[in-house]
Amino acid sequence: MKKFFTEFKAFALRGNVIDLAMAVIIGAAFQGIVASLTENILSPVLGLLVSENFDALSVTFFGVTLKYGAFITSVINFVIMAFVIFLLMKLIKAISGAKKPEVETSPATKMCPYCRTSIDPSATRCPHCTSVLE
Repeated sequence: MKKFFTEFKAFALRGNVIDLAMAVIIGAAFQGIVASLTENILSPVLGLLVSENFDALSVTFFGVTLKYGAFITSVINFVIMAFVIFLLMKLIKAISGAKKPEVETSPATKMCPYCRTSIDPSATRCPHCTSVLE
């Protein structure tokens, strides 16, 4: 049992897990801001089109109320969050310089400097003109 807790402690205190926990906490706080923006600013502005608060839009079928205004508000909230996360990821990539490392590849062929024939890069003589290659 002691080994189990030691392994769990090593797992929980790794840098990636702590970074992930911080990201979740910050994301939850930011989600509250975006929800407030959507509910308190965007929904009332959209509600001007229908003369009532957009969140309150609903329709009743056979005694069941479908709150399509609240659903559309949630979709807008999701789109804003997804867009902001997309922009943050692009920013993080740009800052960290996450470029693919350039791998030097040897050419499939090389050119003979004398007769300009395409030859194998490991050749020491040109098979066409028999010149000695460096």
